[in-house]
Amino acid sequence: MLLTHNFLSYFNNLHMITPRWTDGVEILIIAYMIFHILRWLRKTRAWSLFKGFIVIMIFVAIAALFRMNTILWLIQNVLSIAAISVVVILQPELRKALEDLGEKNFFKAFLGDNNRLADEGRFSDKTIHEIVRACFEMGKEKTGALIVIEQNQQLDEYERTGIEVDAAVTSQLLINIFEKNTPLHDGAVIISGNRVKSATCYLPLSDNLSLPKHLGTRHRAGVGISEVTDSLTVIVSEETGRVSVAYKGQLETMKEADALKERLEVIQNKPTEEGRKRRRKREKERSKDEA
Repeated sequence: MLLTHNFLSYFNNLHMITPRWTDGVEILIIAYMIFHILRWLRKTRAWSLFKGFIVIMIFVAIAALFRMNTILWLIQNVLSIAAISVVVILQPELRKALEDLGEKNFFKAFLGDNNRLADEGRFSDKTIHEIVRACFEMGKEKTGALIVIEQNQQLDEYERTGIEVDAAVTSQLLINIFEKNTPLHDGAVIISGNRVKSATCYLPLSDNLSLPKHLGTRHRAGVGISEVTDSLTVIVSEETGRVSVAYKGQLETMKEADALKERLEVIQNKPTEEGRKRRRKREKERSKDEA
């Protein structure tokens, strides 16, 4: 009886909060912002740091569960320094986000351009054809080239080091850019979607000691950008005319045009025909509703 009485008294003393309609709106707004912040993070280097932060939090939770006091003390004292370090590391991304906010393009940066992805992937088949054609034609003439192709992570930080081009990708444009003794031939070209965004861009050099010693600056820059971003880089050697691809820190020689085409098709992320049909159906239904 005493146990039952205490149990009922516990529930009688509970203070139940009366939900308001504004609470629901507040939850939706917070969920919307978190979703789009995570979506924005995936386009920056911060995404890798975020995944590392999750791993550390799991480790901290385990340490707290088993009362590992020394580890918890170390984490508590290092936390303030780590917060400052994160701000320094992500300074370019944070600056870009604040610039977008000031230009009223903040939500546009979050949402991204989904229409292009819906139909042809990150870039079109024509863009693949133009890149492959340009690279192997430059290889025959032993014209050095460095072409960085953007994926999920935006390359704005590296685009700003070069000269803006913002032109459609064509083989003739790429060949003209890398022609020897022309103003734009030195440095890298950055391609985003179906556009050549910038030329003469500076890239970080890889310090991977396992790379062959005979590789020059162009190849080390191609591998370097692939180590810090999810981009794919096509490199044409000025000495041998060999076409190579740098991806995720690895360098691979493309002996034939078809091999390079297949590598580009992998990152193209082109939707299936079934997916395109579903999208067209949704657009037709939306048009009927609006009419």
